[in-house]
Amino acid sequence: MQKRKNCLSVGLLVLLMAATGVLLLRDQPLSRLAGILGRIHGGFVALGLLLMLAFVGCEALCSRLVLARLGHTVPYRRCLGYSFTGFYFSSITPSATGGQPAQVYYMSKDHIPAAHGALNMMLLAVCYQVTVIVYALAVLVLRFDLLANLGTGLGLLLLFGGGVNLLLTAGMLGLMFLPNVARRLMERVLGLGVRLRLVKDAAAARTRLEGQLEEYRRGACCLRQNLSLLPALAGITVVQLTALFAVPYVVYLAFGLSGFGALDIICTQALVTLAVSSLPLPGAVGASEGGFVAAMTLFFGAGLVTPAVLVSRGVSFYSFLLVSGGVTLYMHLRSRRKDGAVPRPSLAPKGVRHAASGL
Repeated sequence: MQKRKNCLSVGLLVLLMAATGVLLLRDQPLSRLAGILGRIHGGFVALGLLLMLAFVGCEALCSRLVLARLGHTVPYRRCLGYSFTGFYFSSITPSATGGQPAQVYYMSKDHIPAAHGALNMMLLAVCYQVTVIVYALAVLVLRFDLLANLGTGLGLLLLFGGGVNLLLTAGMLGLMFLPNVARRLMERVLGLGVRLRLVKDAAAARTRLEGQLEEYRRGACCLRQNLSLLPALAGITVVQLTALFAVPYVVYLAFGLSGFGALDIICTQALVTLAVSSLPLPGAVGASEGGFVAAMTLFFGAGLVTPAVLVSRGVSFYSFLLVSGGVTLYMHLRSRRKDGAVPRPSLAPKGVRHAASGL
């Protein structure tokens, strides 16, 4: 069933990509497009790819810090694998709903309790959502002209995205810092599953749920006792999202353009991301490209905005979709090898532990 859902998600993504390509290129002669793309500075494109690597790497660093506070010493390269996996599944599922469950799944394969993995992902999601909202509020207060540049349609999407992000953030904070609320919610979900006959063995499911909720409670308590971790996570998340939002600016430089500063383009991209991120589209494909064209024409001009969106999304989404897909395949094969491995008798004396292997 899960494989079927993934295939459907990938199929929808490919369909959206094809439709988006047709809409973008219908009034763009391919010879002219090829000539423009042939003149861009490759060094800036490479810088954009490094920014995206920093984006994924910052999330991995945050995961490593949170998991360490929860008592799990995880190599950075393994956390990087989790982050690439999250990027891939977020890209192929509507509203990026598949990324966090996939990361929790692969963490559990490395003997990290699902409750701790879920806490880690919720805390990172809260930092992400809050940083995006702060970006938007800063633009609202300091650069309202950039907000007005979005137009009515994108402005309405921005209000919708901001409202959804605020609700999600409030809900995740409640689950993290009000464990009793989480318990009641999960018990209701279990009860619904029993009534709909989705859960066959209610007693066994309730036992597993109690164990997970106890792990969740201890993890949430640990996080509340380590609130000093939050400034570090917030700082890393600001760097992470600034790297993502800066990709259109390095594309702007790659086209040899000048006249607008980095802050103008970075803040505009932050608004576009907030506007389209809550739409139920895999990878926000179509909406992201349309939002880019609507918002970035001010900077690139009508003649260059289509080539610019192709390069910018190629760097920030499509290229890393391929890379993250390869890493996800490796993670999957690695987990299957671990599941199928036959443990060999240890020659070490009792009481001696071997260090866990890396990614």
